[in-house]
Amino acid sequence: MSIAPAGREAHVLHAFLSTGETGLDPAVASDIASLSLMENIFDPLLRYAYLSRPVRLRGNTVGAMPRAEGAGLSYTFQIRPGIYFTPDPAFKGVRREVTAQDYVYSLKRLYDPALKSPWLFLFEGKIAGDAALAPGKFGYNVPVAGLQALDKYTLRIRLSAPDPNFLFYLASPATGVVAREVVEAYGAQVGNHPVGSGPFMVGQWQHSDRITLLANPDFRETIFHAGVDAGIAPQDRALAAALEGKRLPLLQRIDVKIVEEYQSRVLGFLGGEFDYLEQVPESMRDMVMSGGALRPELARRGLVLSQFPVLQTYYMWMNMEDPLIGGYSKDKVALRRAIALSYDSREDIALLKKGLALAAQSPLPPDVRGYDAGYRSPVGYDPALARALLDRYGYRPGADGFRTLPDGKPLTLQMATEASTVGRLRDELWRKNLNAIGLRVAFRSDKKTEIIKASRLGKVMMFETNWVADFPDGDNFFQLLYGPNRDRANYARFDLWQYNQRYEQARLLGDTPQRQALYRELSQLIAAYNPWVLLTHPISADVQQPWLKYYRRHPVELTSWRFLDVDPAERERKRNGAFGATR
Repeated sequence: MSIAPAGREAHVLHAFLSTGETGLDPAVASDIASLSLMENIFDPLLRYAYLSRPVRLRGNTVGAMPRAEGAGLSYTFQIRPGIYFTPDPAFKGVRREVTAQDYVYSLKRLYDPALKSPWLFLFEGKIAGDAALAPGKFGYNVPVAGLQALDKYTLRIRLSAPDPNFLFYLASPATGVVAREVVEAYGAQVGNHPVGSGPFMVGQWQHSDRITLLANPDFRETIFHAGVDAGIAPQDRALAAALEGKRLPLLQRIDVKIVEEYQSRVLGFLGGEFDYLEQVPESMRDMVMSGGALRPELARRGLVLSQFPVLQTYYMWMNMEDPLIGGYSKDKVALRRAIALSYDSREDIALLKKGLALAAQSPLPPDVRGYDAGYRSPVGYDPALARALLDRYGYRPGADGFRTLPDGKPLTLQMATEASTVGRLRDELWRKNLNAIGLRVAFRSDKKTEIIKASRLGKVMMFETNWVADFPDGDNFFQLLYGPNRDRANYARFDLWQYNQRYEQARLLGDTPQRQALYRELSQLIAAYNPWVLLTHPISADVQQPWLKYYRRHPVELTSWRFLDVDPAERERKRNGAFGATR
């Protein structure tokens, strides 16, 4: 298929994803790789403005932002006419327009009990009348009072209670519009047959290896316009001016490879194989940076380094339902508290993060709404206190020097881990910290996707992971310990009524002093019961090639591909010069 204007054949972005995609179904996929691809294939109602900081939303398939009506309980969306799904045999040769009813159907899919959507928590109990979609009642033709297509292009959503973050949910890939005919044609395999209306469409696809996205030749006219009130930082105004008036997307094609090994990513980038490298791996940072800046030889090649505070929190969760480490009794709390006190954030940041991280004091990273810069966790690095606490609650050293359970039985912690260089480095740091307070730990290695699957079933005792914001509000982080989410993203399976009650109060409030006070209480409860060990908030070291144009990392969206372009002449010149001598 020839889909690019003449002379555009070289406008190809070369990118990688760090893990294989699980499937491209908006209602089901939740891994970073799949979400990154779906951002470019499917159309949510709203999107984030590319360069606005702090972030703000703008219409995507709607002509204008909706206004909250009825005390924040009702939103009306006007779908733009002339938006079409990409062609597919399921449409039987008919050019298929996107309608308001398609959004009704797509949102109902999140409730389908057969799909077990990880995104249901965003909407369940919030849309008025959605109890009609509960398991046992669910049906795609079941009417829902709060989810209605008033006509072909008018969608009305009514809420059961005001939700200050509701519009953020409608900018997530999970709410990208799909066509019922396509879902019914492919059934359980629809994630392997993505049909959207976004700026790109799938070309060639070798699962968990490589995927090519092609510019959608039927994509609606979309002109970049920042607007006078866009809130663009001074350092980005030249970029906004350069993009002004350009029709999106600018690229003809995106070639994406799955590259799981850190070394392969960095060497591929340095060899010109990839156009940018986000979050340089800690273990490879010395190959790229020196003293907090680019290595001089890379700077001479025209590479550009930027440091970006990611809306991300690393934490180590502990299964509150595990018979060894879980529970709410004082002896179990003491064990988890001792584990938390053994963690040395300074060593983690210095050795593993190479200085590019902040010690986490609460679940909230900086720049998320609700973040409190003055809050300090009462649980810090204190191995002497950890040992005293274990002694007090009966976890005494055995003959081999490792502590036993209070009843004298052996005590071995089981921590899941990823089979990677960084995973092994993390394991050694945890082993050192835990051994220092007399706790034995064993590691079980597997792919992260498999660990997460087992975690949702409550079959993993401990695991260090991270959460990247789905939307830029503290609610998205504190919901990770909300009891009703324990079969979803609440991997710790923490379920404390005091926490649940305060969380439910907080999620009804905007970014106010009242909510800030509740967030402090939630953080204190986390510190009291220790379902998590709070670790770090990373600062990403991002590097781009000199031929990449208009690149700027977004705090929430995972990719900026629809705004990017490359300079083919510059790419060719640099490859023939800077790289020729090293190949």
